[in-house]
Amino acid sequence: MALIKSISGIRGTIGGKTGDSLTPIDVVKFAAAFGTWLKRSQPSNLRIVIGRDARLSGEMVSKLVASTLQGIGFEVIDLGLSTTPTVEIAVPLESAAGGIILTASHNPIQWNALKLLNSVGEFISGQDGADVLALAESEDFDFVEVRKLGSYRTDNTYFQKHIALILDLPLVDKEAIATQDFKIAVDAVNSTGGIAVPMLLEALGVKKENIKLINCEPTGNFAHNPEPLPENLIEISSELKRGHYDLGIVVDPDVDRLALICEDGSPFGEEYTLVAVADYVLKHTLGNTVSNLSSTGALRDITLKAGAQYFAAAVGEVNVVEMMKAQNAVIGGEGNGGIIYPALHSGRDALVGIALFLTHLANFGKSISILRSTYPNYFISKNKIELTPDINVDKVLEKISQKYAKNPVNTIDGVKIEFDKEWVHLRKSNTEPIIRIYSESETESTANHLAKKIINDIKEVISNHL
Repeated sequence: MALIKSISGIRGTIGGKTGDSLTPIDVVKFAAAFGTWLKRSQPSNLRIVIGRDARLSGEMVSKLVASTLQGIGFEVIDLGLSTTPTVEIAVPLESAAGGIILTASHNPIQWNALKLLNSVGEFISGQDGADVLALAESEDFDFVEVRKLGSYRTDNTYFQKHIALILDLPLVDKEAIATQDFKIAVDAVNSTGGIAVPMLLEALGVKKENIKLINCEPTGNFAHNPEPLPENLIEISSELKRGHYDLGIVVDPDVDRLALICEDGSPFGEEYTLVAVADYVLKHTLGNTVSNLSSTGALRDITLKAGAQYFAAAVGEVNVVEMMKAQNAVIGGEGNGGIIYPALHSGRDALVGIALFLTHLANFGKSISILRSTYPNYFISKNKIELTPDINVDKVLEKISQKYAKNPVNTIDGVKIEFDKEWVHLRKSNTEPIIRIYSESETESTANHLAKKIINDIKEVISNHL
């Protein structure tokens, strides 16, 4: 069993002992800590929004969170089955002090989590997260007496509100999409994307009979590993190979990651979801772009080609959003299929990604595989090296940084070394003595070779210096 506390929230597996996994006691304690922190930060605003994905533990966790927040005095607005971006949009629309999303995102069925939002619907900062963790540890909670208990109400209108805001965006062209008469397969891994994505597609003018639903019943019984990687998408890929579709759409359980499948069943490439959407946005709104250090260099290439600037942020949505604001970026996100379009809101949003991509594809007028072929082609190799607990990982990274000092080196998040159009990014795990190694090149063999070279460098550093 596992329980992971971080500045962005708390996640863990359901069942087991208190403090070792996400038990009801841990849920209550953490919800109480966040509620107390919000109340002390904004004592005049006792309104909070919650929502959840469809995983099996969601209803239980939601009831625990809602009741705890009522016990602190909050007016709880429960969106029920929802998506991460929908809750993010609802918080400012409801003038709430904050929000909690109950989802373990792409983690398997036994996991759940509480993700914390501030009053503008963005993930709380690192310092705020540290303060909440400290409150949870001290159990210094403020519960109210019976006459001041908070209220509870549900609101099931936010999918419609979210979609209406997407359709109002100038770069979303419903008529162009409807004219193409797209035939689309959708895999929503039996979570809330099974409600939201078909609803969005129909609103964009895609005919209901042209939408093939795969794993779209929000039962929480995930039909496959919920992370939208090619090896987990055999069913939808096979469907596209057999049928006559224009594309496939895949979302994770909380609908903040978007993966696309080409008409022949081949993956468009999760890294290229952001590249394609950014390409479309930059054609109409010239401005800067941002992704994290472990994302493909193809975004940098198309940004520079458009005449704008690209910036790299530390890994993590909150870091990307912070960099986007600092650089006034018009589009950004993460290479895991996370689109952040600030014209709507500053959070990863698969729904707005779908709308922008379909508009792009409709205007392109050719197949999705041909569109994919227009972008720079890179391969990312993902590896890791396990170290013994006594090894100082920070010291290892420092030595590697020094070894490649003549190359461009970025140390804002681990060590990223650039070799012309190739790069290697080394990041240490926060929970294990592991260094994760990401490398990118124009060929898969070169990316793998580059990763092996750095792994050998690490082994040499350890044997010679540590």
